[in-house]
Amino acid sequence: MSSAPASHFEAFTPIDWALLAAVALMWGGSFLMIDLGLDAFHPATVAWLRLTFGCATLACFPSARRAVAAVEWRGIALLGLVWMAGPFLLFTIAQQWIASSMAGMINGAAPLFTAAIGALWYRRVPRSWQLAGLVIGFVGVLAIYGPALDGARASALGAALIVLATFFYGIAFNMTAQLQQRSGSLPVILRAELVAAATLTPYGLYGLTLSRFEWSSAVAVFTLGALCTGFAFAAFTTLVGRVGAARGSVAVYFIPVVAVLLGVTFRGEVVAAVSIVGMVLVLLGAWLTSRRQSPVKSAD
Repeated sequence: MSSAPASHFEAFTPIDWALLAAVALMWGGSFLMIDLGLDAFHPATVAWLRLTFGCATLACFPSARRAVAAVEWRGIALLGLVWMAGPFLLFTIAQQWIASSMAGMINGAAPLFTAAIGALWYRRVPRSWQLAGLVIGFVGVLAIYGPALDGARASALGAALIVLATFFYGIAFNMTAQLQQRSGSLPVILRAELVAAATLTPYGLYGLTLSRFEWSSAVAVFTLGALCTGFAFAAFTTLVGRVGAARGSVAVYFIPVVAVLLGVTFRGEVVAAVSIVGMVLVLLGAWLTSRRQSPVKSAD
């Protein structure tokens, strides 16, 4: 694996922050969309349909259909499996036995997995400010989700499936930066989602036989596919190509922030004081991670 580009150590630009905010907004509602989809559809069908709608959305853009070098297909196919097919199925299965708040909290560890895997991958030790930002952000995620965990349903198997999916995300985030730089965001994501959709097609079709149709679930799954899977994944791939995998992955920390703000705005939910503290910690962690940093030292 080649070393990280020098651009990965520059401070976030307004474009980087805009991409991060867009990803956070779209991914922030994904757990709710999954829950709504599961009201009528089998877990495998939810995972398959979100990929199908994501592919259909991206395919509308000519730039996404641009050819990529044949040598890149192996990496793109692997990306589709570890970023989409595997985690999507794991999340929808797990959320039958685990509350979305618990799933979101565990998923918050994705940037830590990304940093750890990246350190092994590049054989480089991250600077202290970046590590501090990642840890502080994760503590903020724990604080935000803390009040929602009281009495939340959970099982050891459900939690283990989410941990495995989050580990896969750590691998995928490190893969996607270099794939994006060589082939572009939209072509990479469209092909990765096509591979993932094809992989899940037999399971999705089987799940249809165990599903029923409800408009609320159908709209939720369409939104999950078009926005949270099509546009959001393309925006995230662009972000990590610009700032690096570990730094770009802090977008995951903003998912609970968006979820809380949506709950307050549309459902009149009350926010606990500890959750407000958590949101401040997330912002602090993101700011520390976004700062310009000197190139990291090799672990060799």
